[in-house]
Amino acid sequence: MLTITDWTVVITYLAALVSISGYLSRQQETVEDYFVASNTAGPVSIALSVMATQCSTNSILGAPAFVAFVVGGGLVWLQYELALPLAMIFIAVFMIPIFHRQRLVSVYLYLGRRFDEKTQLLISGMFQLSRAAVAGITVYGVASMISIMTGLAFAQSVLLFGLITIIYDVLGGIRAVIISDVVQMVILTGVLGYLAALLIGGAGGLAGMLEQLSPDRTAALSFRHHGLGDGHDFAFLPMLIGGFFLYVAYYGCDQSQVQRQLCAASQDDSQKVLLINGLLRFPLVLLYCLIGAGLAVYAGAHPDFLPSLPVVNEAPNFNMALPALLTRELPVGLVGLAVVALLAAAMSSLDSVINSLSATTLKDFIKPWMGDRIDTPAQELLWGRALTVAWGMFALITAFFVDDIASTVLVAVNKIGSLINGPILGVFLLGLLTHRATGPGARAGFVAGLSVNVVLWVALPSVSWLWWNVIGLGATMAVGLIFSRDANSASVSPDLIWSPRAYQEVGFSRSWTPAYVALFVWTLMLFAVLLWFGMR
Repeated sequence: MLTITDWTVVITYLAALVSISGYLSRQQETVEDYFVASNTAGPVSIALSVMATQCSTNSILGAPAFVAFVVGGGLVWLQYELALPLAMIFIAVFMIPIFHRQRLVSVYLYLGRRFDEKTQLLISGMFQLSRAAVAGITVYGVASMISIMTGLAFAQSVLLFGLITIIYDVLGGIRAVIISDVVQMVILTGVLGYLAALLIGGAGGLAGMLEQLSPDRTAALSFRHHGLGDGHDFAFLPMLIGGFFLYVAYYGCDQSQVQRQLCAASQDDSQKVLLINGLLRFPLVLLYCLIGAGLAVYAGAHPDFLPSLPVVNEAPNFNMALPALLTRELPVGLVGLAVVALLAAAMSSLDSVINSLSATTLKDFIKPWMGDRIDTPAQELLWGRALTVAWGMFALITAFFVDDIASTVLVAVNKIGSLINGPILGVFLLGLLTHRATGPGARAGFVAGLSVNVVLWVALPSVSWLWWNVIGLGATMAVGLIFSRDANSASVSPDLIWSPRAYQEVGFSRSWTPAYVALFVWTLMLFAVLLWFGMR
């Protein structure tokens, strides 16, 4: 239960967010202001905003639970991060130059220009369905956490967290999202760093903490399995190869991520956003994985800890282990700051999702359908804000219907994404990298890729869900090219298709080569770090 001091910290923080968004609302005149900050945001603030979204409550609750308690879990989750810097290189080279040249608000507008409106609406609609589901999971996780730490009922927790997020998102748009995310990132890393130091110190240092864990928990690399029917989801190959395509799809084709990159003033600044994320994401993930290791040691030293957790399906809800630890170990005042930190993580995820959902709904569906009936910037902005409210309320309502989709919320979110990430990426790559692909072919490919993944989920659960990103991508591109064999490639604008000449024309080929090399070397260094964990 929170004390008056703790509640004062929480209420002050929430009031500050609303005040900032109210001030920023006076700068919103067009949907370009509202959704992409008129392409004037700085690369550092965008990068921190993207990282804050990644460090969501789903990750902060799910990753420690996975490392500490889930069967088959442990520090093996870290090998997933080896794919991220490589994915950043791919996106920077093959995707961002084309997208920025098109001056997009919704990334799916590219598909409408490259293929046709039907393809644009199909992929945008699938994005909206999947992200809406993830938004519900996010609200469910954070409301459960707030309920444990504050003593509020679940419904009250949903309203406290959700309504404040909707208010500041509606008022301030993407500028409020970015600014609040930067503030939230600072608070979050500070609290998590303090907690990690507390757990490591209590366990006798980092080496001492790792020595108290079983070897299967500290092994950060898993080479013994392949995930193709052996029932092991988290082997090295599926996490590296499947993770690569998942990250390319997420950072390169998902509106909730690409929208922030499109806020940058130039393609060069967008490249910097990707570079910063490629370098800094691993230390952040390592931080909350080490907290998971500390949780496992703490639970072993305090036998009453796990029985104190809420029960789901007659088993402890491990997702709630971190908030339970915070309420037990932090002093008065810092508990309130911890609530703020976890609220910050949740808000940084939810605000970007509902903002991106409203952007795609307006640009891909409402505006084409309404036509001249939305003929002024003020009317378009009003629609954008109304859609933000609608999607926010949808997320709050669906939170009441979320149950135990997977062993942790982290796995649940990644499973939902992996179902469609490969097929969606396949459609984009058909447009970006081939001349002959057509809209009907791309749509047929998407249906084929999604169908294959659904069959894998239902009929072949022993195949790692990480491979769905690769298999769905391959099926989409193969079927898409087969059904496009009669296409007339001469009708496609060269500005919509990547080529070495076009890439060199925008000046990236030489100037960014050192950055790409740095990201590749960084990947090798991370591999060495994971080997060290495995040898402990």
